[in-house]
Amino acid sequence: MNNSKRTEKVLVCCGTGCVSAGSEKILDSFKKKLSDSDFDVKPTGCHGYCQQGPLVVTEPDGVLYARAGEEDVQEIVNSHIENGKTVDRLLYKDPVTKDPIPRYSEIPFYKKQNRIILRNCGYINPEDISEYEKKGGYLAVRKVLEEMSPEEVIGSIKKSSLRGLGGAGFPTGLKWEFCYNAKSDQKFIICNGDEGDPGSFQDRSVLEGDPHSLLEGMMIGGISTGAVKGYIYVRAEYPLAVKRLNIAVKQAREKGYLGRNIFNSSRDFDIEVFLGAGAFVCGEETALIRSIEGQRGTPRHRPPYPAQSGLWGSPTLINNVKTYASVPNIINNGTEWFTRMGTEKSKGTAVFSLTGEVANCGLIEVPMGITLREIIFGIGGGTTDGSKFKAAQIGGPSGGCLPADMLDMPIDFDSLKDAGAMMGSGGLVVMNENTCMVDIARYFLEFTQKESCGDCSPCRLGTRQMLDILNDIVEGKAKPEDIELLSELADGVKSASLCGLGQTAPNPVLTTLRYFRNEYEEHINDKLCRARKCKALISYKINPEKCTGCRLCFKNCPENAIEGEAKKTHSIIQSKCTRCGICIEKCPPKISAVECYAGVE
Repeated sequence: MNNSKRTEKVLVCCGTGCVSAGSEKILDSFKKKLSDSDFDVKPTGCHGYCQQGPLVVTEPDGVLYARAGEEDVQEIVNSHIENGKTVDRLLYKDPVTKDPIPRYSEIPFYKKQNRIILRNCGYINPEDISEYEKKGGYLAVRKVLEEMSPEEVIGSIKKSSLRGLGGAGFPTGLKWEFCYNAKSDQKFIICNGDEGDPGSFQDRSVLEGDPHSLLEGMMIGGISTGAVKGYIYVRAEYPLAVKRLNIAVKQAREKGYLGRNIFNSSRDFDIEVFLGAGAFVCGEETALIRSIEGQRGTPRHRPPYPAQSGLWGSPTLINNVKTYASVPNIINNGTEWFTRMGTEKSKGTAVFSLTGEVANCGLIEVPMGITLREIIFGIGGGTTDGSKFKAAQIGGPSGGCLPADMLDMPIDFDSLKDAGAMMGSGGLVVMNENTCMVDIARYFLEFTQKESCGDCSPCRLGTRQMLDILNDIVEGKAKPEDIELLSELADGVKSASLCGLGQTAPNPVLTTLRYFRNEYEEHINDKLCRARKCKALISYKINPEKCTGCRLCFKNCPENAIEGEAKKTHSIIQSKCTRCGICIEKCPPKISAVECYAGVE
């Protein structure tokens, strides 16, 4: 085959999202069709732009093919690889001009990012340790072993101002120093990969796409604090991540990077992958530790903190996936390089799962201090179908809902805390004008209430009482004084709960009360849900000027709540209607006689 000078590699995204859309078949097809060539065809982790998957990238020309299928492989080979002509129909199209943009570096979704933690995701084969090494992998841990003392390493991490990227934002170097100073014959290091927030997949993508960056970061942490054994706690619902982690650990052991006398030094350090059972509360560090110990995953009182007494009573360093993955970059590039990114108190970058009513969903990495507007409208392309932006839920179910007038607020640990939200694990859900904020608060609180371990009364009972009030509000049964009671309960749960789950569970309620109080008042006082999401507060009516008497609504209504004769105008008996919406679904689109109204009669 006559290889194009412009293309040497074909990278096929094989992260969970693209795999579910058939990318492994695309990969196999490329391998077969290019088997007699020198082309390097390889699977990669998540490239980020999940909205456009499956993704195929050619290098070094940097062309991205979006929403590719197995049936497109032959055309890409014939046109692009053999003749250097891109397949325009598969290229990303500018949403305004509709012109194709061939190179991913010019696509707005990528152009405005700063991929540091995700530097290798989408570019290397995560199941081949040599590819990580070609990108400078394991140079940082060699430097730590050969050139730096533990105090120097910890000093560098402190000077970098790296903060924990699992949500709380505690200074990483300070945590490492506490563990280093703890006196013990046995120390442990743990990676918290228990990513339980609905809609969050940042940690999973790093584990799938660049597992060796995590291993290297943990090695550096272990060497610096004196730990000789590490555990990666990852939920069993991430089978692809678990598979690639185990491959990475096996390869590192075979090369002498894990085990006894790592890198031919006198240091011992090994890592074990531990599968969690999927309890949301095990994302809390003390509950996670108990889970590894074989106990029920429930939080314990602190102090002592894990750095003094953690796993089996030994000093334990525990950080998030993204935190550890940041460390090799800091060691290799220096603290000054890292501190040039971000804000005064929040350095570096943040990784978000951008989802919801946004045009460009996917995984993004941006510098700390970027605004919501730049993320949602710059990278995300604005809301779907041009609808009006209403709010952003940031930080997962324990985060907060921020309104449109906060679009220009910088996104960093402290700004979010002041606004009543939190960085959390990095979930960012965009909501448009068709979202009911009361129902959103109820949805997230229902999740955290179900996931409560039940050990402390404020969380166990308080979230239940809050949820009961929210259910009354969306069902039209609440009283005006319930708003103040809900606020008092939320404050009580937040201040008195034992662990982070209970302390942050009220955030969606408190922020929606703070920024969208009028919606609560309308639900209670006017029995009105403007977004038409709360069934008890809406009505279905048949427009007599549009109804043709086709009887489709009549035949499909499960409650016999529709009356009327064939070819004559029908009507809905409101006392029988359960607001199931079947009538509006069955009414032919070209007629659209059934209409939904906010409020009840």
